[in-house]
Amino acid sequence: MDGNKNWRFLSTESNKVDEPLKVEEAETTNVPPPSEKLLVLGGNGFVGSHICREALNRGLNVSGLSRSGGSSLHDSWAKNVTWHKGNLLSFESWKEALDGVTSVISCIGGFGSNSYMYKINGTANINGIRAATEKGVKRFVYISAADFGLANYLLKGYYEGKRAAEMELLDKFPYGGVILRPGFIHGTRRIGNIKLPLGFIGSPLETVLQHAKPLNQIPLVGPMFTPPVNVTAVAKVAVRAATDPVFPPGIVDVYGIQRFSQQMSR
Repeated sequence: MDGNKNWRFLSTESNKVDEPLKVEEAETTNVPPPSEKLLVLGGNGFVGSHICREALNRGLNVSGLSRSGGSSLHDSWAKNVTWHKGNLLSFESWKEALDGVTSVISCIGGFGSNSYMYKINGTANINGIRAATEKGVKRFVYISAADFGLANYLLKGYYEGKRAAEMELLDKFPYGGVILRPGFIHGTRRIGNIKLPLGFIGSPLETVLQHAKPLNQIPLVGPMFTPPVNVTAVAKVAVRAATDPVFPPGIVDVYGIQRFSQQMSR
């Protein structure tokens, strides 16, 4: 990945830290044109559903992909999403979902055995990236994950799959590919009819750890101090990255996600 000259790592530790600010100042349009069509892969999930809602709020034409071809969401706004049936592991089953799509956001991921995790986090996303390239999609945003040091070895298939998908994205979308690497994502998560208020844990931790950045540099255990981030912040930055032609391509870590989100809230 280090050999790719076309991507940048956007973090508040970088010497290029001011570049995102320049991008923000250069932005002239907050509402994307009506011709923008966004496809959300994994739109039924925790992060994907928030991305769909954020995109609808911004006036986008939003579609989602699910194995059932419908939504498992009970919120009224979900009816405004056009749902397509398909399986990322079989392009023929969902290629029509990419017709007319200008940008894609993938939230596909999962846990299980190492082989299963690689297939879902890696192969499925790689298939999505390649299909989007063939269909002439302009921008592709991938919700990846921050490194967690020792945890990477315990979830080897998960992280190897994520990084393989990242490599594919940087190769296929050198000028329109954005990778978000959040850590623990908090917010209200719905499981069936039950709502889990993850913010009760995540929000205080985010407040504390975002001001304890030096701890993140401690060898081996440092990554465990990566601050959580609110799902709303991830959704806002993802939609902007997918629709803003001057949003810089490359990797955005959790600190970059927080910074972009704060800029958008001013």
